Amino acid sequence: MSQSTPEPGGPGRIRRLWGWLMSPSARWPLAALVAAGFVGGVLFWGAFHTAVEASSTLEFCTGCHVMRDFVYKEYATTIHYQNRTGVKAACADCHVPKEWLPKMLRKVQATNELWHWMLGTIDTKEKFEAKRLELATHVWDRMKRTDSLECRNCHTLQSMNPEFQKPRARKVHLDAFTSGQTCIDCHKGIAHHSPRDQLTAAQIEALEKPDPAFVRPIPATFMEGLARVTAREAEEAKAREEETRAAEQALRARIQAEILRAGAADPGKASAAAGAIDTFGVDWAAIPPKTVTLFYPGVSSFEWVQVTKDHSGARGFLRAGERCAECHGKEVKEIGAKIVSGAKNEPTPIPGKRPWIDVAVQAAQDGKTLFLRFEWSDTPHTPAPFVDGGKMDPQNPSKLSMMIAGKSVDRGEQAGCWVTCHHDARSMPDARKVDAKAANGLMPNATDAALTDGLTKYLAQSRTAVDLQGKDGARGGGIAVKPADELAALRAAGTRMELLRVRPGHPAESGSVLAQRLMDGGLPISGSIDRIGDRWIATIRRPLAAERPGDISLVPGEVYTVGFAVHDDFADARFHHVSLDLRLALDDPASEIPVAKIAATAQK
Repeated sequence: MSQSTPEPGGPGRIRRLWGWLMSPSARWPLAALVAAGFVGGVLFWGAFHTAVEASSTLEFCTGCHVMRDFVYKEYATTIHYQNRTGVKAACADCHVPKEWLPKMLRKVQATNELWHWMLGTIDTKEKFEAKRLELATHVWDRMKRTDSLECRNCHTLQSMNPEFQKPRARKVHLDAFTSGQTCIDCHKGIAHHSPRDQLTAAQIEALEKPDPAFVRPIPATFMEGLARVTAREAEEAKAREEETRAAEQALRARIQAEILRAGAADPGKASAAAGAIDTFGVDWAAIPPKTVTLFYPGVSSFEWVQVTKDHSGARGFLRAGERCAECHGKEVKEIGAKIVSGAKNEPTPIPGKRPWIDVAVQAAQDGKTLFLRFEWSDTPHTPAPFVDGGKMDPQNPSKLSMMIAGKSVDRGEQAGCWVTCHHDARSMPDARKVDAKAANGLMPNATDAALTDGLTKYLAQSRTAVDLQGKDGARGGGIAVKPADELAALRAAGTRMELLRVRPGHPAESGSVLAQRLMDGGLPISGSIDRIGDRWIATIRRPLAAERPGDISLVPGEVYTVGFAVHDDFADARFHHVSLDLRLALDDPASEIPVAKIAATAQK
């Protein structure tokens, strides 16, 4: 029997190689080969990892003049660079994911930046600014897709404690849980100058639209923190009201003492001071005041309120029906300070003008009549630099007005008197000069509504169209007024803002706002305003029942939206202080303006 000869390269050679590998003579070379491979792998991985990490340092990122001279200088002024805790977020923390695979993908994408560096695409300030929006949009789009992954490396909604957040922040974060908003929707420009204002309103809406995929359950810890801060703030507000009440009583005592002293020297003078304010026979000392803070609004028009590009709260206002007071009620003093300084929404600031006024409001009713009393501090004169003599309204050192929203006013319950303030009204940025002959539906000879001065307050429902964004030039509704029969139908349905006003030396006035402001004496009211010492005091008496169809009757069981305004220091037009929307009810303890029930008075 003959033996077969193995063919070259056949199984015999493989067996011989395997036998050699398993022989004692091959163990040391094999071990050396494995060890060399292991060491080489470690060295390669270490070098690779070191290079990856080195390319993520602040020093590396700012190694070229584009980053060092443009981007870094912006970042170095933000809270992510320097803050009270000393925790710094560098470039990679926001631009490079932590997870290995997303990190490698981002590094590969970054090689494109080297190509543009060699081309000099953004090597000058002018080129960089021209590309800023495009570059920012790339980042915004990526972070939108990943639910702001890099932000969530340090910040998560689930870990937030609303006890340490401002009221507006906690409100927005609570909404983000259920709506699907992500960090980058609201926090553009957190480390660099934001070109968001270069986007159109439609682009912003698309980019910042909530994503249902990002909806999260609200943790119990968040709601517990919210409950604690709400309770604490309620206690603080109660304490402030008690302090205010004590201060108001002390002021009244001081004013009365001044009147008595004046009477000792000149009885006529004392009589004039004591009788300057109508009390209507109400014992105001027995009615606790409610402090309402009025703030300086600048040119924050009703159009501005509704455009996300201008106002980040527009989403909640339009989509969720949020009230202005829900987000801003506890920060009106800060808002007023920012606006009055010219830092936002005020192109013509008045140096020294106060940013806010605390007004003590008292209200009472006897079943037939509503009585109101207002008191606030006077202010030193701060001349308006754009008016000869510095006084916009020389005849009126101060005046107070009140608005009540009709039930059919669109957004009236949310915004209060803001629904009457438009971007094209007189003294506003898009103010229109009006030709009375072309102003169909407006009344050029109406009391307090001279069209030669431009448009006054109006409701958007009175216009055939309102341009929110200024696509065709001016923002607002202009003189495109609806036909008279449509206005009459609106008025009959209660689509109106009631307007009450008191000025020194004038009878109290009543009117309304629909197509324009008309002080036509719609309601038989009375009242007065005068300065006693360093305090302004104003009172208004208004019947609860309206006499004309479409006028507003105040009845038990209903809640009304009201707003107040003070034109102090000879101010006119928009240069006043205003309140946010407030709730008023005759018989509801939750009324934001408490209304005391009193016996019938002499009603002086």
